[in-house]
Amino acid sequence: MLKQLGNKRIALGILIVCMLFYPFSVGYSSYFLTLFVITCIYVITSLSLNLLVGYGGQISVGQAGFLSVGSYSVAILSTKLGLPFLVVLPLAGIITALIGLLIGLPAVRLKGHFLAVATLGFGLSVPQIALKWDKLTGGFSGLSVTPSSLFASETQLFYFFVFLTVLIIWLINNIVKSSIGRAFIAIRDSEVAAQAIGINLSFYKTTMFVISSFFTGIAGGIYGYWVGFVSPNDFVITNSFLILAMIVVGGLASIPGSIIGALLFSIIPHFTDSYVGITNIVIGVAVVLIILFKPKGMVSMFNFKRNKSEKTKKNELLLKEEGNRGVNI
Repeated sequence: MLKQLGNKRIALGILIVCMLFYPFSVGYSSYFLTLFVITCIYVITSLSLNLLVGYGGQISVGQAGFLSVGSYSVAILSTKLGLPFLVVLPLAGIITALIGLLIGLPAVRLKGHFLAVATLGFGLSVPQIALKWDKLTGGFSGLSVTPSSLFASETQLFYFFVFLTVLIIWLINNIVKSSIGRAFIAIRDSEVAAQAIGINLSFYKTTMFVISSFFTGIAGGIYGYWVGFVSPNDFVITNSFLILAMIVVGGLASIPGSIIGALLFSIIPHFTDSYVGITNIVIGVAVVLIILFKPKGMVSMFNFKRNKSEKTKKNELLLKEEGNRGVNI
């Protein structure tokens, strides 16, 4: 146990050091800094979706809609109302959480593919609303985001967003391990059994949507501030399917799996975008291969050695027990 805890701390330390030295290692290139920030956005979003789908068992295909709400909230609050950065970013999460509440209240009566269709409709409608409501959203022209005056350089903003990503990972990890997270898992495993032991299904299902949409709204706010501009085409329904693919390939009901999936699918376009249509083919093939050969996701590959050692220990204990029996006989 102590050895595993030590290994986790070492891995976390190495990860933090890599993050700190990343801007220096890429020569402070805006392109590679943007690639890293986009990865952080997808890490937060995939974790939020995994909380809903993997841990809660609620199928959602409209996560891109919440990203759009978060990014537009930042643009409207900062540009049109002139609110400061430290107020705007949390408000973007709160506004998105309120939208999630409105979606979650009727969705608690739905499950399976019916819930997927309902969330799909939400994901499809948000870009259309942004296009038509041009007085608020700017329509086809989009909206610019007023830069934050707190950060003197792009690098400082980068470090802040990396810190925020790590903080959100820690928060979601604690939520999963809390009584709320255990209630989510109980509902996923059996709604009848969960209700029988006193779990309020409507309350916890709605809570799933609120928490998931809150963190996704923060991710959308990060996008708005980093790019400096938002438009209706930034997060379309294909982004929702991409985020869903991230948690399927990385691993459902797994925080490391969400991170692995987000990292993989954020990097793939960097190598394949120069070839028309190849990105979607590669992502599709990856999803099919994982479903066929690693249904628990890529994260299960890293548990192989641990599972093997556990089996070895069990075999050794069995052999010792049989040896003791032989001696007693």
